[in-house]
Amino acid sequence: MKMTGKSFVVVLLVALGACSSQKPAPVVDRSGAPGAVRPAAVAEKPATPTRTATDGVYTVQRGDTLYSIAMDFGVDVRDLARWNGLADAGVLRVGQPLRVTRPPEAAVATVTPVTPGGSTEVRPLPAPASAPESAPTEKSDASPAPAPSIPWVWPATGKVIDGFDSPRNKGIDIGGNEGEPVLAAADGEVVHVGSALRGYGNLVIVRHPGDYVTAYGHNRKILVSQGQQVKRGQQIAELGQTDSDRPKLHFEIRHQGKPLDPVKYLPPR
Repeated sequence: MKMTGKSFVVVLLVALGACSSQKPAPVVDRSGAPGAVRPAAVAEKPATPTRTATDGVYTVQRGDTLYSIAMDFGVDVRDLARWNGLADAGVLRVGQPLRVTRPPEAAVATVTPVTPGGSTEVRPLPAPASAPESAPTEKSDASPAPAPSIPWVWPATGKVIDGFDSPRNKGIDIGGNEGEPVLAAADGEVVHVGSALRGYGNLVIVRHPGDYVTAYGHNRKILVSQGQQVKRGQQIAELGQTDSDRPKLHFEIRHQGKPLDPVKYLPPR
């Protein structure tokens, strides 16, 4: 899927399953026998199944947002709104069909005069010649190989405290101390900064060549702005614990919306 558009506001994120490893504290159950305990409610997102589309159309489920749908399918949220004629990105209905792939471009009409003084004939341009038919190529479940043009670097210096385990964790969590640098894992464009997505705190999303996207969550402070070009190894934020139980960086790599195990892409330590 080719993402285009000048602003790329891929607010991509995402019904990404629960990314926090916080454990609930026991509380006294006052509705039962004395001394009984029950787990406290956990204020984190439940694991969400990976979204699927049929013929490029996805059916809206309870809890979906346009931003999370855009992230899962690797498209710009503004394109998603435009393809579906949505004036208000915050209004979705359960059961609503949404096109999540770029619709075919409409054929451009040409105007050809028939004879002087005669009528004008309007004909659509012929469809571009296509390659000989072949069996459709199915996407493999295996992670695609890292793009050779993208030399990845680790976004933080701490240890991995929670590994990739989709759909529970669609990235990795890297421990650390508040204020430590968070670095761009590769050259790219910042396509989102903000804290609108529950469970990710202060979030930065960077788009890279080849339809790769990286996400950096739980930051204490964000040092870049949307639309800014960043270089590999450049500091983009300060590690924090916004919307998290401890200071850490939640880091993801996605390709065309599909979550990948970052450890398979980052250089060995």
